[in-house]
Amino acid sequence: MERYGKYKDSGVEWIGEIPVGWEVKKLSRTVEKLTNGYVGPTRGIMQPEGVPYIQGIHIKNNTIRFTPNGNYYVSQKWSDAHEKSILKMNDLLVVQTGTIGDVGIVPIEFEGTNCHALLIVRANKSVFYPKYFLFLLISPYGYASLQQIKTGEILFHINGSKLKGIDVLVPPLNDQTAIANYLDRKTAEIDELITQKERLLELYEEEKNAIINQAVTKGVDPDVKLKDSGIDWLGEIPAGWEVKRFKYLFDLITDKTENDLPKIGLENIESESGTLIQTDTEFEGDGVRFKPGDILFGKLRPYLAKVYLSDFQGKAVGDFFVFRSQDEIYGKFGAKLILSKRFIEITNGSTFGSKMPRVSWNFISNLEIAYPTISEQLSIVHHIESETVRINAKIIKTKRIIELQKEYRTALISEVVTGKIKVTQEAAS
Repeated sequence: MERYGKYKDSGVEWIGEIPVGWEVKKLSRTVEKLTNGYVGPTRGIMQPEGVPYIQGIHIKNNTIRFTPNGNYYVSQKWSDAHEKSILKMNDLLVVQTGTIGDVGIVPIEFEGTNCHALLIVRANKSVFYPKYFLFLLISPYGYASLQQIKTGEILFHINGSKLKGIDVLVPPLNDQTAIANYLDRKTAEIDELITQKERLLELYEEEKNAIINQAVTKGVDPDVKLKDSGIDWLGEIPAGWEVKRFKYLFDLITDKTENDLPKIGLENIESESGTLIQTDTEFEGDGVRFKPGDILFGKLRPYLAKVYLSDFQGKAVGDFFVFRSQDEIYGKFGAKLILSKRFIEITNGSTFGSKMPRVSWNFISNLEIAYPTISEQLSIVHHIESETVRINAKIIKTKRIIELQKEYRTALISEVVTGKIKVTQEAAS
């Protein structure tokens, strides 16, 4: 990439050298307005419709948008009475409390809206091109500058007066426009690639789930002869498979223990994968003792598919069923069966309680379960595990590509907004 002709010392250690013709200024000298959004109580002012009311939760990935379950409004009268927090297009919004470093630029559709607990930074357009200003603030330099001025130990906060004192890079306006246009285009290309790869990850997970569901309900022989099970939720099953109620294949373990054993809560089980996640949470109370080979099943919101086949002895705390396979069920097969999409859907459809939906043991215990011989169960598990290894290798590779693209995006923004790489008007167009 091309560099600028001459450089000079910026006088700021974090920035280093900058192109001749660029300046370093205090942010206070570059803005037309810097003020707080409304910071008073919101109870009683929120309405189902009216003037959109932007808050920190609406700033994600440097974009300001409402979400289906997160739209907030105030009346026109209330908004007019709080004129200082009314927004204009191209205002920069800096999250003031909580996730320090999140910054967004107001798009035209939010012109005239109001905001809460955000710092409003309105650039002096004779000094700053707003989109360049956004890229500067979201660059590693800008992010570090915001982190340097935050206060608090648990709930972080940025004070507007401190924000005014940070150093900002001010290139000539024609350079700012070129940089902003170039980064707009390049980051959009990178973001699109990342989106495609993230969708690919979803497809890989769907493929794994489909393999599990097919294997535990139809086996691995594509030419197997099927028969009608006579049970709606099972449908057709392989001709050699048997059907029994769940309670005749699995025991429900309810033994409470006070012993000092490792405690497992719902948050320790990753949804759909059956993977154990270590957390720092200290769970209160006793739990149900489980041993290696037992299956933990999250009965609260079963659609989350929290299923874990234990390889150690511990205590299941909270909303778990602990199942122990009987002689006719190989433990790993039983865990895959319980994790299958069909089992999760049928149990989720039976839940009771609107706020905290749970499935009952009475429902699960009477479910008709189709299963093959132990030898076929072993073959099914081997098939699932080998296919999972194959797909996981693709997932690891795809995640690495996403990681590298994000690193490239960050580095590109940093190099361009600090003048280490020159952007020509041709490259910007």
